Amino acid sequence: MTPPREIDPATERGNRLTAIICAGVFFGMIGVAYASVPLYSLFCQVTGYGGTTQRVEQYSDRILDRTMTVRFDANTNGIFWDFQPVKRDVAMRIGETAQIHYTATNRASTPVTGEARFNVTPELAGAYFNKVQCFCFTDTTLQPGETVDMPVVFYIDPAIADVPELKHVKTITLSYTFFQSGAEKPIAAAVPSGQNSALKTEGLGG
Repeated sequence: MTPPREIDPATERGNRLTAIICAGVFFGMIGVAYASVPLYSLFCQVTGYGGTTQRVEQYSDRILDRTMTVRFDANTNGIFWDFQPVKRDVAMRIGETAQIHYTATNRASTPVTGEARFNVTPELAGAYFNKVQCFCFTDTTLQPGETVDMPVVFYIDPAIADVPELKHVKTITLSYTFFQSGAEKPIAAAVPSGQNSALKTEGLGG
């Protein structure tokens, strides 16, 4: 019978170190994969990449004598809701604050929580589309048959007038897609100083 081969202690330590390194790389890759989604979302929110709009807390302190039309689009994906804008478009001056409304009705027989993803086109305009209030900031739960009014308060940053690529743009489209909260979905959100007292209102809620 051949006697068992003795393992050199140095070799054993090397094998153990290799296993630890491999495990570290494996779990590190998992961590990077999970972190990539929020990091990508943050990048989009800061830069407006992919038409991602900006979230702000103050209104514009400057209104330009240039009118732009904002159109509103509504979609659903995997959620049994009726979702649509109250008005399809609004004409507004750049820097002017506007309030528009969407509505959503749950056609399911059980309560459903929805989560909205959003963007604007042309995509470059996303960095200048500022939302002060939006239903998309939080999830929305609707009871069976319930209908809810969903306001959006926003303005177009006057700095858009200084962007050569957007100089001739006259129409921006704001698009929302509602998914059921928790379901797998694609990634799709500098505060100017001053306070604008004028608030232009369109749709429900006066």
